[in-house]
Amino acid sequence: MSTFNSYLVLGFQHIMNWQALDHLLFIFSITCMYKFYDAKKLFILITAFTLGHSLTLALATLHWINFSQNWIEFLIPCTILFSALSNLNFKEQKSRTEKLPRSKFITVSVFGLIHGLGFSNYLQSLLGKESSIISPLLAFNIGLELAQIIIVLSILIFSSIFIELFKTKLRYFVLATSGIIIGLALPMVLERW
Repeated sequence: MSTFNSYLVLGFQHIMNWQALDHLLFIFSITCMYKFYDAKKLFILITAFTLGHSLTLALATLHWINFSQNWIEFLIPCTILFSALSNLNFKEQKSRTEKLPRSKFITVSVFGLIHGLGFSNYLQSLLGKESSIISPLLAFNIGLELAQIIIVLSILIFSSIFIELFKTKLRYFVLATSGIIIGLALPMVLERW
């Protein structure tokens, strides 16, 4: 297997396991309030997150920026907790054409920056033996994104089935899901404090 493919698989596997629970919870917290007809809004949010974490993943892996890993490991569950708590104010949109609030786009972008710094620590440990890190960095990031797309689609399918099967309002689904996420994220915050 080529180096590119190896790092692509590593990026994919890095998200698709329980050790990435914090990343999975964050994705769930920003995806749970959307249905398939909101795909454009969700795509914009996920892109904002991707741009944020791709930027800091690259900069930190190239050693152009450096942050305390302890702070990053603390801030990541804080982003999850904040996102899930903000979902408690969720109200279904009256119109499907309502625009995504700019503040939400900015918040998710900033949270992406934080998550990218978390990924970079793992990736730096892998890249120590590589002569060039550009191709492995790109491959790892593509692997992350492929996994993230699968997760988002899985969440949309799960929520659609759940809402239709149990005839649940989206608001109740978002509140229940966010409550579970808060219950999982809060101990992470306290443990890493």
